Amino acid sequence: MNITVTGRKVTVKDTFKEMIAKELQKLDRFFEDDADAKVTVTVEGNRQTVEITIRSNAMVYRAEQTASRMEDALDKAVDDLIRKIRKNKTRVEKRLRAGSFDAPPLWDEVVEEDEEPAIVKTKKIPIKPLSPEEAVLQMELLGHAFFMFRNDQTAEINVVYRRHNGDYGLIEPD
Repeated sequence: MNITVTGRKVTVKDTFKEMIAKELQKLDRFFEDDADAKVTVTVEGNRQTVEITIRSNAMVYRAEQTASRMEDALDKAVDDLIRKIRKNKTRVEKRLRAGSFDAPPLWDEVVEEDEEPAIVKTKKIPIKPLSPEEAVLQMELLGHAFFMFRNDQTAEINVVYRRHNGDYGLIEPD
């Protein structure tokens, strides 16, 4: 696994980099050798945040934890990643046994906004062909409320999202 460590508002010491490498070795059994891990350490006051993003093939796994000590945040983030990987494995096995998921419900709500929103961040992501079920898995692995993807059957850009009741929605162009 290729590991890149970045420090924001902090210089990451070599001993902590070695600790990161040791902790991420626990994840080697889940990934091939070409997997890329990006670890970002941020210090703000007495809060220390460790964010780990692992890209392997078409999958992205991400965990972010905050604690008073970097070491504690790192341990929590690695444990979170292991939990997400196991959850994904269980879902994939369940999907293979069940055949496939039912199609997610379509978005049927209209959202009205009173104020004009301001765009405060722009993010560019690679769009890969996925099925809606795979997009839901990817969204859950990232811990996001929505995920944009290219539908592998229609080649259109779609969005899956988590509804308030825990179900998922699919937005398709008309």
